Amino acid sequence: MFNLGDKVVYPMHGAGVIETMESREILGEIKNYYVLKMPIGEMKLMIPVDNVNNIGLRNIVDKQTVEEVYKVLRQKAEINESNWNKRYRDNMAKMKTGDIFEVAEVVRDLTYRDREKGLSTGEKKMLVSAKQMLISEITLSTGMGTEEIQEHLDEIINLDALEQL
Repeated sequence: MFNLGDKVVYPMHGAGVIETMESREILGEIKNYYVLKMPIGEMKLMIPVDNVNNIGLRNIVDKQTVEEVYKVLRQKAEINESNWNKRYRDNMAKMKTGDIFEVAEVVRDLTYRDREKGLSTGEKKMLVSAKQMLISEITLSTGMGTEEIQEHLDEIINLDALEQL
């Protein structure tokens, strides 16, 4: 169970803050929802309280874990030589876990592949989405601004790319 003001991660959407709880009647049944305010895009999501375990809603990571995420981004990219469709499915499975380390691997590996061979349209969209997920969680965890986090991630990824050449 989560409380108002908790900072949480909703897999495939990123991190947000539980702003309110609302009750809605749907098909004659009253259901309770968390209203999640997302820092990026000013989007609000309604998540059924009964479903939080099924969808993988979790608390954001702490600052120490953010440093571990940066280490993952600095590691050598894992080169997946399978066709783009298989790579896409593999990376999508990682993103759906909601695990920040898995999402960081997707960002690292797709960024490297983009530099070396280019990405399919679907993979480009996935890279943008994965970066947004990372940025939203790190922003809420550290209290830094989204632009500052974006720049820091780009620095880490660019340094990593130079070392892998």
